[in-house]
Order: sequence, then structure tokens, then C-alpha cells
Amino acid sequence: MSSSSSSSPASPLSPPSPPSPLSPSAVVGRLRAGGCVFAEEEARLLIAAARTPDELAAMVERRVAGLPLEHVLGWAEFCGLRIAVDPGVFVPRRRTEFLVRTAAALTRRDSGGSSGPARAVVVDLCCGSGALGAALAAVLKRDGVPVGLHAADIDPAAVRCARRNVAPFGGRVYEGDLYAPLPATLRGRVGVLIANAPYVPTGELGLLPPEARVHEPRTALDGGTDGLAVQRRVIAAARRWLAPGGRLLVETGGHQAARTAAAVARGGLVPEVAGCEELEATVVVGTRPAGAG
Repeated sequence: MSSSSSSSPASPLSPPSPPSPLSPSAVVGRLRAGGCVFAEEEARLLIAAARTPDELAAMVERRVAGLPLEHVLGWAEFCGLRIAVDPGVFVPRRRTEFLVRTAAALTRRDSGGSSGPARAVVVDLCCGSGALGAALAAVLKRDGVPVGLHAADIDPAAVRCARRNVAPFGGRVYEGDLYAPLPATLRGRVGVLIANAPYVPTGELGLLPPEARVHEPRTALDGGTDGLAVQRRVIAAARRWLAPGGRLLVETGGHQAARTAAAVARGGLVPEVAGCEELEATVVVGTRPAGAG
């Protein structure tokens, strides 16, 4: 008896076999082949985030194509918080955690007193995803310091994202250029003004990693000819918004710190430069003198 029937091909009506799901090792291999330096760690995050094998495969391909990991995941870890980061929105950098830590330490010191912690009025300019304001509010809340949080950005996509991130802290986000959209009632009342304004010189944008220069908004990166154009605008108007004794904190490049500090002094604030070698971060603090009008 012929055995041909047992080896005949499957019927054309048979459903195709489902694709094999990507194994963890296959994900790592695909990411590594795509140039991801931290392939193992990224694979762990993508596998944990994906709800289906198809979604995992799509996320891996987006990452290999150059999309920032945070945009693929939809969030970034910052100061222990999970910050929502939509595609096209600036991804908060780990070095900027130093600005938050510095602001928190100064605010704790200023908010004490026999009558208990005073309410801290915080403004986050050029807020992007709102990560800085949300992180500072979270730290101060843990310390029992009540916070009135306000943030602003010129990019509509960033504003939409920031509103989700600051909502748990009762924050408000305004759309517009620097101080323009802020309520006039904040003038002279701000205790902490934080600004991660762009400080990359225009001529150096091409040196940034593709993840930044292709997938993040130019307005969040381009600081003008010497990198300080937006910073100077923030600094020049800061005194009008700060309360006596209030502080402006600006992240800047280490090689730019002297010029940023000089701009702070010209703006009528007392400058101080702080740095963190571990995070390669530099922050210039400008304090409005307590007795100043």
C-alpha cells in the first residue's frame, strides 16, 4: 500500500502557523544588532511593557529604527518617578536630577520655621514633559512641604504630556513662550523657578545622537549661537517673578557656567555655581536678595 497519503502537503485551507514569539535572547540579539549598547536592559523593559508577542516585535523594530527607548515605552524614569513621554517630546536626562535635588535641598531649608513648612510656589519653565516640576513636587510632598506647581512650554505636544505628569500634584501647565502664559498673579511670588532651557549651540546640534536630533523637538535643544540665547531670556526676566529670597535654577554646560553666572548677576540675582561630577551636571543658582525691591 502506498504511503503517499501520509506525506501529502497540508491542505491549502489549513490556517498558517502563528509566528513564533520573540524569545528574550532573540530580543537582545535584535537590539544588539541594531546598535543598542544596553541591549539586555532594554530587552527586559520592552518585554515587560509588551502585552502581546506582536506588540513586542513592533516595539523592538521601532527601537532598532532609532526611536528613543522612552518614546517606545511611553515613559522615562526620572527621580524615581515614571514620567509619561510621548513621541516628539524631549526625554528628561538623568543629569537633570541634580537640578531637582539642588532645588529640593534649598527649598527644604527655606520652608522651615516654627509655624511649620511654608507653601512653596514652584514654576517649571521650558518644562517639556513636566518631569522637573513633578519630581520636585514629589520630593517636597514627601517632606511635608505644600507646593503650588506651575509649568509652561511653547510646544503643544509637550504641554499635553506635562499636564498628565503634573496632575497628581495639583499642578497647572500653560502653553506659550517662557513667562508669557503665566498668570500675572505669580509675579513677585515664586519661590523656586527651575528652567532646563536648551543650551546646545546651534552649530553643535549635528553632533547630537540621532535619537535626540531626529526625534526630539529642535526648540528643546537649540540654544542659539553660543547655546545661551534662551537662558538669557529666562534670566533677564526672572527677578520680576521671584519673591524676595526666591531662587532661579538653570541647568547649563560646564564650559558655559561662567557666562550663565554672569548673566544671572546682570539680572540682579546673586549667582552660585553647583556641580555634580557623577552626573556630569552643572546648575547655576540665582537668588533674589531678600531685602531687594
